[in-house]
Amino acid sequence: MPLSPRVPDLAALDLLLSVIELGSLGRAAKAHGISQPSVSSRIRYLEQLVGVPVLERTTLGSRPTAAGSLIAEWARDVVDAAARLDAGIDSLRAQRDSRLRVAASQTVAEYLFPKWLVGLRARMPGTSIALESGNSAEVAKAVLEGRAGIGFVESPRLPTELESHVVGRDRLVVVVAPGHPWARRAEIGAAELARSPLIYREPGSGTRNSFERAMTAGMPGWEPNVALELSSTTAIKTAVADGIAPAVLSSLAVATELAEGILMSPMVTGLDLERQLRAVWPIGQKPTGPARDLYAIACRPL
Repeated sequence: MPLSPRVPDLAALDLLLSVIELGSLGRAAKAHGISQPSVSSRIRYLEQLVGVPVLERTTLGSRPTAAGSLIAEWARDVVDAAARLDAGIDSLRAQRDSRLRVAASQTVAEYLFPKWLVGLRARMPGTSIALESGNSAEVAKAVLEGRAGIGFVESPRLPTELESHVVGRDRLVVVVAPGHPWARRAEIGAAELARSPLIYREPGSGTRNSFERAMTAGMPGWEPNVALELSSTTAIKTAVADGIAPAVLSSLAVATELAEGILMSPMVTGLDLERQLRAVWPIGQKPTGPARDLYAIACRPL
């Protein structure tokens, strides 16, 4: 039931106990890290609430009145219970902060998360971190089912039950084997790409969703021409390098292969292949503890 408005707050009761224990307003003020006038003001307010004086001021300090001693006796149990509650809450926070479960799409998990992990380890060295990697649809499911405290996806298509915030940007690029005709060209048009058989990630992949969304926007009526479907970015890069077909992948995922000449990448004209990388969590359940720290780290420019 609601408490009476005559019941003082915990801070005032705690101050009263300190004044009685230490014998003066000044010593109580020092113990609580506040000014003596603040202590006097709070004690006066407490006396107004309860309707009786609780302290007698003397030249030697302050001592409780008979009513003050009785109130202090009752208050001690309340303050002790509050201290136990505070310790219990600290224990729950420590338990929460001891482990972080993260779900991330493959591009984020392989090419961004390791960098984020360095920053998180510096902030929270005692936290155990478990990473679940999958496509964007699987990440969304893990977050909604509570298997992950935060997720990171590449897909623009998300369940309505999820809240999302942009943490970075990426660009999709066409990659081909060095012997492919496109390898000798600086650019190809969107129409030519639309007609070509490509190697795709599986349905639910953020990379695939982003590419299909871009193609549909730029080439109305376009339908995917699937030469091969693989569930691993690494497998796709190998298949492309073997000359099976071109693919469209994250620039993050192919940076090494492009630098080493294992794959080639002509520019695509007439198509917007920029995309957003997002952190996700259930609506109304903003990240807390290590998940909040990881989100803050992910938002920083690399």
